[in-house]
Amino acid sequence: MRVLVTGACGYVGRALTLRLLEAGHEVVATTHRNPKDKKPIASAIAHSDAFQLIEADLRNHDQLRQAVENINAVCHLAALTRVRESFAQPDEYRAVNTTGTAALLKALTHTGHDPTRPIPFILASTAAVYGAPTNQPIAEDTAPAPTSPYGESKLAAERLLPDHAAAGTITPIVLRAFNVAGSVAGFGDPDESRIIPRTLLAAAGLRPPLTLNGDGSAVRDFVHVDDLARAYVLALTAATNPDYNSPHNVRIYNVGATGASVREIIEAAKSVTGRQVPLVRQPPQPEVPTLLADTTRIRRELDWKPERSALEQIVGDTWATIPH
Repeated sequence: MRVLVTGACGYVGRALTLRLLEAGHEVVATTHRNPKDKKPIASAIAHSDAFQLIEADLRNHDQLRQAVENINAVCHLAALTRVRESFAQPDEYRAVNTTGTAALLKALTHTGHDPTRPIPFILASTAAVYGAPTNQPIAEDTAPAPTSPYGESKLAAERLLPDHAAAGTITPIVLRAFNVAGSVAGFGDPDESRIIPRTLLAAAGLRPPLTLNGDGSAVRDFVHVDDLARAYVLALTAATNPDYNSPHNVRIYNVGATGASVREIIEAAKSVTGRQVPLVRQPPQPEVPTLLADTTRIRRELDWKPERSALEQIVGDTWATIPH
């Protein structure tokens, strides 16, 4: 298939592009950067004959219409993704994550598609749409209650899909990822504020000591970026199957793998690096004690299971991308 990947130069986008190329797909990647600058793309991708990098901002309708020409499927990853930043820039998050998704869907309606063959459309979403539910692990039928502009913008993007599915434009699948970590092809998480990169940067002496609130017992769900990329490929395969549900049904899947506390991440970092993690201890802060993914649905329906998401592997792969 000829697959449009928005956000292909991003953290998950790079891993997904590699997986799509390995599966024999052709990838048309969009970037808001100058497409001549292929530095963010691994050489294995940039030099592939099956890879094309083009400039297309989600807020530029002409560029989007050109991007969707002659494509067979879409993996829509382009988004702003930092929870804390979204509180300072809520309008920007809505403009990119929600309005940008609407613009992409509108562009698809002008492709002259055959409504009897809707385009597989895989939307990157997030566990942030759930907020902080009491029942754990979190299943897909949990009522969304986002607590950040980021989560609100992604939930609003999800809610754009049913109308386009009913019109026969797309067969939509939503992947709600929990905490993505690890690295692929030497590219790790660029967001140094996240707990695993921050812990390892402190161990390497490249950042200040890690702040530990209370005893570090809060548990979060982590998934290796390569395992998440495989979930996208499996979702694409499912969405092209004529027997996959109804084109009017938006199927949602959680993607998570390994529950780990901050304390366990620190211990894994010490084991992997052979170094101590310098800490600044602070009193406990109000926080949700546990946020875990129920992945029963994706395991059963897409035959997905994590392969690289053991905590020490995630930490080890991340450590390999940090100078030390």
